[in-house]
Amino acid sequence: MDRRTFLQLGAAGLSLPAFGPSLYAAASDKPPRVALIGCGWYGKADLLRLIQVAPVEVVGLCDVDSTMLAEAAALVKERQRSDKAPPTFRDYRDLLKQTQPEIILIATPDHWHALNAIAAIEAGADLYLQKPISVDVVEGEAILAAARKHGRVVQVGTQRRSTPHLIEARDQILKEGKLGKIGVVEIYCYYHMRARGNPPDIAPPENLDYELWTGPAPMRPYNELVHPRRWRAYMEYGNGIVGDMCIHMLDMVRWMMDLGWPSTVSSSGGILVDKESRSNISDTQTATFDFGGLPVIWQHRTYGHPADPKYPWGATFYGDKGTLKCSVMGYDFTPFGKGEAVHRDVVYELEQYPEDQTEKDLEKHVAPAIRGHMLDFLKARESRGRPVADIEQGHISTASCILANMAMELGRTLAWDPATGRIRNDDEANRRLQRPYREPWTHPVPAKNA
Repeated sequence: MDRRTFLQLGAAGLSLPAFGPSLYAAASDKPPRVALIGCGWYGKADLLRLIQVAPVEVVGLCDVDSTMLAEAAALVKERQRSDKAPPTFRDYRDLLKQTQPEIILIATPDHWHALNAIAAIEAGADLYLQKPISVDVVEGEAILAAARKHGRVVQVGTQRRSTPHLIEARDQILKEGKLGKIGVVEIYCYYHMRARGNPPDIAPPENLDYELWTGPAPMRPYNELVHPRRWRAYMEYGNGIVGDMCIHMLDMVRWMMDLGWPSTVSSSGGILVDKESRSNISDTQTATFDFGGLPVIWQHRTYGHPADPKYPWGATFYGDKGTLKCSVMGYDFTPFGKGEAVHRDVVYELEQYPEDQTEKDLEKHVAPAIRGHMLDFLKARESRGRPVADIEQGHISTASCILANMAMELGRTLAWDPATGRIRNDDEANRRLQRPYREPWTHPVPAKNA
């Protein structure tokens, strides 16, 4: 069933809700003007979830891949209420100048997040910014400073904070003290997700502006691991599996337990098994984030079996009264002694949002969380308050993961000082807080230091 048929059935008086059960009620009758920068996998997923829950007008799409751009434009024309195909742009700077959006969704590769985000903020837009917010720590500080200086609302795409069953686990298990004293939290990912193989260097495809795609990152020879979707194979564009998967679980634990910055971060690992692949990210890594005596311990392996097949990616909270396991697919609480175990599965919304059933590559189990995250973002825009995944929280979780990779590279524990935004007594580590940019791009600095 396409969107028009769905609307017609609703208008005919059937029991189907026209735009799902939690339509955003805007204070203004004028739909907010929305643009998307980065029209790949998750950019489309985010934008189409926003269209589902709110009356928005998509005024522009931007991508350096013309094929992706055309696919996204066709989808938006089919799904948005106006039935209009939005204008398309190759360069985000042209989109900002010509469309003047009020809301911008950013889902570019990580190495572009900082420049995209700061330009959008300075253009007057509120942001839905995919995680991790940055590739280096100073980039994150600069985005946060820009958002605060210009009074913009920025929601980071760490949507575990808007996942219904995880909200229940936080409120009904953790907050009610059913775990007792929590001594340690383990977070982990055992997906075999690291790119493998040795594809040859080739000319970039004609549909891709590879110079602009590379932007401020080092220029590497093009091969099929770079684009689309497998660019995380290289540290030049992101922070590996820690920056991709650990950030979700670390941020979830911080939110559920109301934690701030870790006091110290240590890490070890590397490429220990798959030494033949061209990928330069770790296939094995352990990191410990110490929150004042509470260790949160991360592990990933891109080979072998998960410790618990039901929880290949998740978090386990160990308390003296019970254990709580959480993932995107559900949660399990197991008490010690008397008490009832609790199991919950993720709730899908396929009947309310039938287009979810056929949308290409959509993570159907995550769609409700994205919709909830979008609704929270829209409400924060109305109140001019802070959304649940505010940019400051995104910066803390992102920077903590960056520090883990730095600790592994340097072979020592890093002690973070949130007051100064520096690593204590470690000049070499502090020099790594800001990576070099490829000319002619200029690395942003926090507005207070500009």
